[in-house]
Amino acid sequence: MIPTMLALGLVLGWWWRTALVVAAVIWPIMLVLSGAVLLTTDGLAPLAVGALLAVANAAVGVAVIQGVRWLVRRAHPQPTA
Repeated sequence: MIPTMLALGLVLGWWWRTALVVAAVIWPIMLVLSGAVLLTTDGLAPLAVGALLAVANAAVGVAVIQGVRWLVRRAHPQPTA
């Protein structure tokens, strides 16, 4: 499941704030819908930890795409007027 959040970070990496918020919201929903976390017995702590881990994984994907963006801009500077 980690690749899911890495891919989300890579896809939405240009909009890093959106990527991190989406990861924090979507992952707990996926945990509940898949049955990995039961709200009745487990409480909300596993969802909070899951959201934090999802944000961390998405942040790695965001960092990769932002690094590529930085390298491209460095290799091809904009001409000054």
